Amino acid sequence: MNDALQASLVELIRRTSAEMPDDVQRAILSALEQEQKGTIAESAMKIIQANIELARRKSQPICQDTGSILFYVDCPVAYDQIAFEETAREAVKLATRKGYLRQNSVDSLTGKNDGTNVGPGSPTIHFHQHRSPEILVRLILKGGGCENVGAQYSLPDESLQANRDLAGVRRVILDAVLQAQGKGCGPGVLGVCIGGDRATGYEFSKQQFLRRLDDRNPNPVLDRLEQDIVRTANELGIGPMGFGGRTTLLGAKICAVNRLPASFFVSVSYMCWAYRRQGVKLDAEGRILEWLY
Repeated sequence: MNDALQASLVELIRRTSAEMPDDVQRAILSALEQEQKGTIAESAMKIIQANIELARRKSQPICQDTGSILFYVDCPVAYDQIAFEETAREAVKLATRKGYLRQNSVDSLTGKNDGTNVGPGSPTIHFHQHRSPEILVRLILKGGGCENVGAQYSLPDESLQANRDLAGVRRVILDAVLQAQGKGCGPGVLGVCIGGDRATGYEFSKQQFLRRLDDRNPNPVLDRLEQDIVRTANELGIGPMGFGGRTTLLGAKICAVNRLPASFFVSVSYMCWAYRRQGVKLDAEGRILEWLY
């Protein structure tokens, strides 16, 4: 067991669970300023902001649902991925005992909860090898409420009059926002993948949550679509928690991957306002060199 790596991963979990990244904090403060004074939407945003500040001050989870545990690891060739996974599982157990994670991972067949947050598929670890010597570990804690309102569309969709083009893509993304209403604990953030198969479409859509909220898509077509989706969604009047208002989305991040001619999937992942995403750069011993967000 690598004690330095375990300590780093426990601290990564703690900070991800209890402290909102700066880019998300700025977006939430901006949304609060934009809501009309004296409305339920403004009150909802004030409660969200108070929640964020209290969690940071007390070093306690921002939400009672600390979510699915998703690690994304960029590592050099020959990095011991098996040892990392073993250490990550022990770090999750320790973080759960310390109260940084709620005991909310259950056996899907029996419904039993062993209180460790460790089991088949938990935590989930995605490895990516690169030729750089850097070890980068990013973590997303994705709650069940927002996961429940994710959606996948197969184009053409006659019920929405959505064809296999960007106009059709735009139509189904906005339908996902409309269907979610307040059930995804908005204001939310969308991660979208155009193309792929059913499994990889969702995988790529969730990877979009690793981007900063204030970044811009290098693809000008997707950049315009992202800005349009946020602007249009915020004109729907759904608002924070579905109470109405000016802030339905904090952001939309969209990618496109190749597909088969027979299929045209649009996969939409939804992240709640508790956008728990953090990352670290590690040295060869597993110690934290730098925070990524």
